[in-house]
Amino acid sequence: MTDVAVPTLYDWLGGIAALQRLTERFYERVKDDVLLAPVFAHMSGEHPAHVAAFLAEVLGGPADYSAQHGGHLHMIRQHLNRHLGQDQRRAWVALLLDTADELGMPDDPEFRSALVGYLEWGSRLAVINSQAGAEVNADAPMPKWGWGEVKGPYKG
Repeated sequence: MTDVAVPTLYDWLGGIAALQRLTERFYERVKDDVLLAPVFAHMSGEHPAHVAAFLAEVLGGPADYSAQHGGHLHMIRQHLNRHLGQDQRRAWVALLLDTADELGMPDDPEFRSALVGYLEWGSRLAVINSQAGAEVNADAPMPKWGWGEVKGPYKG
């Protein structure tokens, strides 16, 4: 057996340049989506780059989002009181995956399984944190996603 280093998800998908292409194209497409356009109607021009940096860090890339924007706590705060629903969450995940296909991102089963796993986990967390009365855990660590994460039942 040979020792071959397993790349991070970040490296496997092509790094920050690939994530920036993904988020830029995704948010272009959001504007035409009936469910998602209202959610992002007031997003800044920097939003796609911020999301790319967040995804980069989560998927094993540099910790630029934490250094420049405050990490997971900052991301959680962006969702507070937005009252997101499951229909919007499903549309967000589907459009992001469709955009990944459009751009020719890796489509091997292992990568897509890991990516879908994170998108499902993260988008469901966003819905939870967007509801009235959601509390912010100031110590919430930045998620770190890899090849085949299993973390047990969600405990909040």
